[in-house]
Amino acid sequence: MKIEVVVGNIVKQPDVEALVNSANANLRLGSGVAGAIHTAAGPKLEEYCKPFAPLAYGAFLVTPGFKLPNLWVIHVRAASYTHHDDAPALLEQALQAAIQGAHQNDIRTLAMPAIGTGVFAFPPMLAAQITAKVFSRAEGMAPHLQCLRLCVASDFLRDLYTGALEAAGLVVSQPSALAHAQGESAAV
Repeated sequence: MKIEVVVGNIVKQPDVEALVNSANANLRLGSGVAGAIHTAAGPKLEEYCKPFAPLAYGAFLVTPGFKLPNLWVIHVRAASYTHHDDAPALLEQALQAAIQGAHQNDIRTLAMPAIGTGVFAFPPMLAAQITAKVFSRAEGMAPHLQCLRLCVASDFLRDLYTGALEAAGLVVSQPSALAHAQGESAAV
């Protein structure tokens, strides 16, 4: 499985089958990644999600991408680092759920944001270490997953996540030319 870390906008990854949404419990338009994905997908995404709310921690929901160039969106829910004592475990569950969602839906290429590092206020190093821990098990969890792309908001986060992934024994590939070209605006 190829792992990439790019400074890029999560909604501008047309070469992957699915995006991961760091969703709120109500699966609605929100701030950060949820706002960007819902805005790019259009109002049909929120309408589609309504019957499935609230989304439990550790669960996932796969929806169509609607106006996104991606076929699917995998919605997962993490927790605020400052408001939940068990936030690290919930972040790990959210990341695992995203990979399980890809596996159960035969998704081979996936882009996800640096879940937890925005409005959930995770210390970036902790979020990177948890992500590396889950990514190190991804091939066993989803053997057909060919590319797992992490979209981050800055060079600092790119370097931090790359270092954490490599420290976990993973090989981080150079991003594809298309992924690199899509990095003109930062991830949200």
